[in-house]
Amino acid sequence: RSKMEIVEERRKQHASRVNCGRETVFNISSFKGDDEFDYTKFVNNFRIVIQEHKPQEGLIVFDMIGIDAALANAFRRILLSEVPTMAIDKVYITNNTSIIQDEVLAHRLGLVPIKVNPADFQYCPPNEVLTDKNSIEFKLHVKCTKEKDETGKEVFRHSKVYSSDLKWIPTGRKQQAAYTGENLIKPVTDKILIAKLRPGQEINLTAHCEKNIGYVHAKWSPVCTASYRLLPEPKLLVDTFGHDEALELKKKCPMDVFDIEDLGNGTSQVSVARPRNCTMCRECIREDKWNDRIKLFRVRDHFIFSVESSGIYTPGDLVKEAIKILLEKSQALLSALDTASSSKAEDAEESD
Repeated sequence: RSKMEIVEERRKQHASRVNCGRETVFNISSFKGDDEFDYTKFVNNFRIVIQEHKPQEGLIVFDMIGIDAALANAFRRILLSEVPTMAIDKVYITNNTSIIQDEVLAHRLGLVPIKVNPADFQYCPPNEVLTDKNSIEFKLHVKCTKEKDETGKEVFRHSKVYSSDLKWIPTGRKQQAAYTGENLIKPVTDKILIAKLRPGQEINLTAHCEKNIGYVHAKWSPVCTASYRLLPEPKLLVDTFGHDEALELKKKCPMDVFDIEDLGNGTSQVSVARPRNCTMCRECIREDKWNDRIKLFRVRDHFIFSVESSGIYTPGDLVKEAIKILLEKSQALLSALDTASSSKAEDAEESD
């Protein structure tokens, strides 16, 4: 190959890959090269590929390909803090003789995810009256008692307060008619431990849920985790090794990325069988003799998203809601730019 071809190949690699060395990461996670942003090229190249979808477990893993890190991170932040949910915000405590302070108890209640569609409710402005259109009411009343079971052994009844003890109180005809059967408003799971009691201790309170976003407080965040990583791309500069060396390389990798095939005559062929498993731990290039045979890259515009829902939304619906919000933000920005351009043009005409 000519020098120009080698230079061009390295330029493309520099623009599309992040090079992970033994101690240093080269290039930053953003587009490089001398090409300006091309909308048509972006539309043709951008795609989303779902790799794993487990609605019952609240997990979705998908690839977002052909996008800049800034947009990928904006999408992640929207998932974390801008998709609205309903969460307990105001707690009116009638009696609390447990060892948990009132403010800590209220904080714990706020973090219990509530299974209800936030789109059915309005935002409640500050100092506004709570109604059935902008709030949900729960009642919690548990008292621990000491009793004897069938064998005569003393037992504590209601010694643990769970999220299942939160009972929804309909506050209007609309709520009472709309939320029945499977749509009944309740915590996402019944097994969240809220407090522990001893005989004679009691918790009696009323809690009100309001609609808001995670930007205001983490209790309104609809996700447990929302993260991404660049697609790993381990490359073998030499794929034929001595049999002992091939076994050594396979043993070095804790994520089982490599497979080996015996070619006979004491040699083996090594292949990158499971590149997505690679965590860039760099164990395979830690020693000098391997650093010249293996290179570790990450694809710059290929993001692997992992989103775990708190249960308020299904993971698929959560991603759709985040996409809608990103589109609304983009449209708002375009409208603001159009308004600014029109104002500037008017000012220029007046000055003339």
